[in-house]
Amino acid sequence: MNAASARAPCDRADVQAFTYTALPVRVVFATGALGQVGAEVTRLGCSRPFVVAGERQHAEAEALRAQLGAAGMFAEAAMHTPVEVTARAMIALRAAGADCLVALGGGSAIGLAKALALRTDLPQIAVPTTYAGSEATPVLGQTEAGKKATSRDLRVLPEVIVYDVALTLTLPRAMTVTSGLNAIAHAVEALYSPDANPVIGSLAERSIAALAHALPELVADGANLEARGEALLGAWMAGTCLGSVGMGLHHKLCHTLGGTFELPHSETHSVVLPYAMAYNAAAAPVAMAAVARALGTSSGSDAPRGMRALAEALGAPLSLRSLGMPEAGLDRAAELAVAAPYPNPRALDRTALRALLGEAWAGTWTGEH
Repeated sequence: MNAASARAPCDRADVQAFTYTALPVRVVFATGALGQVGAEVTRLGCSRPFVVAGERQHAEAEALRAQLGAAGMFAEAAMHTPVEVTARAMIALRAAGADCLVALGGGSAIGLAKALALRTDLPQIAVPTTYAGSEATPVLGQTEAGKKATSRDLRVLPEVIVYDVALTLTLPRAMTVTSGLNAIAHAVEALYSPDANPVIGSLAERSIAALAHALPELVADGANLEARGEALLGAWMAGTCLGSVGMGLHHKLCHTLGGTFELPHSETHSVVLPYAMAYNAAAAPVAMAAVARALGTSSGSDAPRGMRALAEALGAPLSLRSLGMPEAGLDRAAELAVAAPYPNPRALDRTALRALLGEAWAGTWTGEH
């Protein structure tokens, strides 16, 4: 038997044409990796870092500022990256005379650093403390006049990501859950993106499986370092997926709800994901089969229900109403979603989306859209 005939059989009909561009990011992943940030600043050829964080991590940012001997700091990052906050940060950045950016925190801090990089082209080091995944993408979402708009630009992609598993040990249980489900949403949408490819497909399925395995363990014991590492690895993989391909209905709805109605970011993702999956299920059977395998459900048609069951088991929020969404705003949200749609396997129908949003607002679940 020759080598060719000894290989495992392959259904060549499953091999589709694709285009894949790898993103130029250096990743440092380890428990205790925060101590390596200074070396990464030097490796970039920089010496005057500017630390960016949110108010809740002001103390941690101050400690990092001291560790680095940073030129300055801005700890007022806000959800959805409002342009007025970025304007204030720009003033502080210019005054510091910094030559690079170091973002410490979740999506808000990393989003602000991206917005600053877009305006200055300064190199970035991202130090995530949640499972948001935005640090691995060249995507920036900014909010202005009540509307959130996203753009893709390699200037906003951090040059370095430093993942320190220890930084996630103090992440509260509720944020662990919603941040993890947010990451899963990145991987799910990557599976049915028009830009989907075998590399990202494999990474997305592995990401969903890792997070779905780790999150229940972390609900039981948030100090489980092994589960924290698995979740953080899953989040990096999910972010890499999102950064390599486009977004669909799920992200469109969450960006609309967050930017226009100021709903909390990861919580909104947690609520919307099963509904968006149900809307797309019939139009994306291969993607749903991959999600089902990752979740351990019986078939692709069960994937949305399996995702809803995971959210329930984790104690995640299950309704937009519980997040403060006004019922009177649902019509407006549906209109905005169809006005500038993201590519999606199923065409966006306003009536169907309004029904989806109505169920998501009430938290009812039929699994059909």
